[in-house]
Amino acid sequence: MVRKISIKKRVLLNQKKNTGSLQIDLAVAMAILVLALIPITTSIRQERQLCRALYHRAVAMSIVDGEAEILRAGNWRDFSIGTHDYDVSAKAASTLPDGKFTLSRSDTHIQLRWKPTNRGYGGRVLRQFPIPQAP
Repeated sequence: MVRKISIKKRVLLNQKKNTGSLQIDLAVAMAILVLALIPITTSIRQERQLCRALYHRAVAMSIVDGEAEILRAGNWRDFSIGTHDYDVSAKAASTLPDGKFTLSRSDTHIQLRWKPTNRGYGGRVLRQFPIPQAP
C-alpha cells in the first residue's frame, strides 16, 4: 500500500529540513564571528592601554622638561644636596596618574624625575643636567 502524502504535508516536511540546515549555518556563522572578534577586541584593548601610557609619558616629559628649564635658570640654588620631593605647578600634572616628582642634587649635577606609583602608566621620566658654573 502506497501512502499518499498531501501537498501540505510535503511542504511542511521540506520546511523542517530547511530549518535544520539554516540553524546549522547560523551556528557556524556565529562561531566564525566570535572567533574573529575575540582577537580584534583584545588587540583594541591593548592599543588603548598603550595609547594611554604614551599620553601619560608625553605629559610627564613635558612637565619635567619645563621644570628642568626653570631649575637650570637658577632655581636649583633653592635645594640642598640630597633627594627632595618636588612640587610642580603645571596644571597638566592633574591628568597624570598617581606618581611622584623627585629632585636629586649632588655637587656636580641635578636630576629631576617622575615615577608613576603603578606599572603600565608610561614609565619613569628622567632629566639630568650639570650644575651651571658661575662665570
